[in-house]
Amino acid sequence: MIESVKLRRQCMLDFYSYYEHLCELQGTLPLKAVKANVTRDAVDLIVDHIKATDWAPLLNALRHNKTLTSIGIRSLHQHGLEDSGIERYKAYFRRRIPATLSKDLTGQLCKAVKGCLSISDVLKNLELQGLLLRERDLALLTKGLATASSLESVSLAHCPIGDGGLEAICQSIKNTATIRFVNFTACRLTWRGAEHIANVVKHQAIRRHGEAWAKSLRYRRPDLEYMTGLRRITLNCNMLVGDRGASAFADCLGEDLWLKALDLQQCGISNEGARLLLDALQTNTTLVVLDIRKNPLIDHVLMKNIIERVLKNGNSADSEFKWLMSPSSKDALKTKPKKRTIVLGSGRKGKATIRIGLSSKKSVSPGKKNFTVRENYSPKPLPPGTKGFLPWRTAERAKRCR
Repeated sequence: MIESVKLRRQCMLDFYSYYEHLCELQGTLPLKAVKANVTRDAVDLIVDHIKATDWAPLLNALRHNKTLTSIGIRSLHQHGLEDSGIERYKAYFRRRIPATLSKDLTGQLCKAVKGCLSISDVLKNLELQGLLLRERDLALLTKGLATASSLESVSLAHCPIGDGGLEAICQSIKNTATIRFVNFTACRLTWRGAEHIANVVKHQAIRRHGEAWAKSLRYRRPDLEYMTGLRRITLNCNMLVGDRGASAFADCLGEDLWLKALDLQQCGISNEGARLLLDALQTNTTLVVLDIRKNPLIDHVLMKNIIERVLKNGNSADSEFKWLMSPSSKDALKTKPKKRTIVLGSGRKGKATIRIGLSSKKSVSPGKKNFTVRENYSPKPLPPGTKGFLPWRTAERAKRCR
């Protein structure tokens, strides 16, 4: 066997070794971010700071790999900033757009993911977060999803694919036996997208009913837990789903025996859609998570009744289907207010800048008193000549020495 072919086949079994080999052929150094976020069987990268010239060895290593069980490609860039109407900031936002959002790179990335899905027998988790996937990119991605033999979880969170892109994905996964979890958080979906997902649930329910009926004819009891198909659907932060989307889910949940979790946080659902979902729970005994929190148009008592009804179903449920943590509960505590810089002008001595920001509050441990009020307290100054009068210069000097 040719030595180069033998080396390439050996490197295909180890992602980072193959990536190093391709970087050596290209004459570049491996990225530290790739080395820090790659294990033997998983890749989880934030790709906003990767240059366009450094993508070629990474995509080639991804396309030919057969050992990765999880692939995560994330972009934290906020879509829509470059479309702002303020003209003076347009060039600034254009500079900040990462290379991942370009048409060529997203196409090459989806092509590499498609190649990995078609040859891998162990890949279970695929997560593409915050990428600007176009129609051509989705066409490549759907071909890979249709041929995947081991994929269990698909997440396109914060990818603005819209209802059209979701329809194409639903057509490719409705006949896939292995995919159990889908996540379309903040994908700019409306009630039409909810109907596409509901149609997939109905289609798979018909197929499962046929399998259960065939097994019952042989005097066997069908095991519903081990049948293939979707088990969890996450559609959080799609405000245009509304009551019409909730109605589509209520129609398919009434007689469904397999879906375990449905997440509809921040989906613009009101009391009308919530009542339809509650009516569906009267006959559905398998749904253990129905998350309609953060929908302010739903009455508190009605939401409580839905959660109690779902919790009754979850007494004997599998522990893997849990309620998702609210994104504003802990993340809001971690985020710090960013300082804003204002440039006043330029002269011979350089530019004058002012930083505006909120000072972070210091945490007070239990058992200690809070001295913020005492430090900010300033008594009225005494008039000169009275007892206890202290000149302001002396007072400032004493404060500095203290």
